[in-house]
Amino acid sequence: MSRSTDHDARPSSRPRGGRVRTVVALVLAAVVFCILIALGTWQVQRLHWKEGLLATIHERMREPPVPLKRIEAMHSAGKPIEYRPVTVRGTFDKTKERHFLATHEGAPGFFVYTPLSTEDGETLFVNRGFVPDGRQDPASRPDSLSKGPVTVTGLAREAPAQKPSWVVPANEPKRNIFYWKDLQAMAASTGLTDARLVPFFVDAARKPGSNALPIGGVTVIDLPNNHLQYAVTWYGLALVLLAVLAGSWYRRRDTGGNERR
Repeated sequence: MSRSTDHDARPSSRPRGGRVRTVVALVLAAVVFCILIALGTWQVQRLHWKEGLLATIHERMREPPVPLKRIEAMHSAGKPIEYRPVTVRGTFDKTKERHFLATHEGAPGFFVYTPLSTEDGETLFVNRGFVPDGRQDPASRPDSLSKGPVTVTGLAREAPAQKPSWVVPANEPKRNIFYWKDLQAMAASTGLTDARLVPFFVDAARKPGSNALPIGGVTVIDLPNNHLQYAVTWYGLALVLLAVLAGSWYRRRDTGGNERR
């Protein structure tokens, strides 16, 4: 009897082990909670940054256009030129149009990039605008074949240094189909390897009241801004974690109360 009594009175290790597991679980939950809050806060910061960037771009686009030389000087100095209004005078070589696969207002087609010989002896590739599929041949749109010097007003656009993503197909210069804006490949495919090439593009503005092809003014500000929904997701997961922990604590408390009764 005494041995049995002594054995029953011996402290059990189970409660202590349960407490250790509880503490470990709470520590891990606290770490995960802090990570979720940090991720949500980071997305809020990114949201403010993106909104500021978009506001800067829209403000920049409302500025009066400046000569191409000024944009070139800014580009050489490492200053941002994206979406800056610019004006340049020169002559298009419309026999060397390059076609960039695109859509416009839901219609499939191409943006027409045409080399412009500037009055300063440089070559600038200008995105003159959109033509529907089947209208790539300049002869199918005689209104676009005017000759002589022209003044182009538009927006400066950076030339990508590399293909944006592995999912983007490789360009097909021999077929005159480009899936990403490889400036050097466009120039090489037209035989302009020795030209003084301007290291960026210009998207031409649409002429008021003109419906002639190519349709200008096709610039799209492609800056995804999903940071708010990401922030809500991370903060929401943090709240769910708190709810799970609270539910677990209430269940343990009720179970403990029933055992004591």
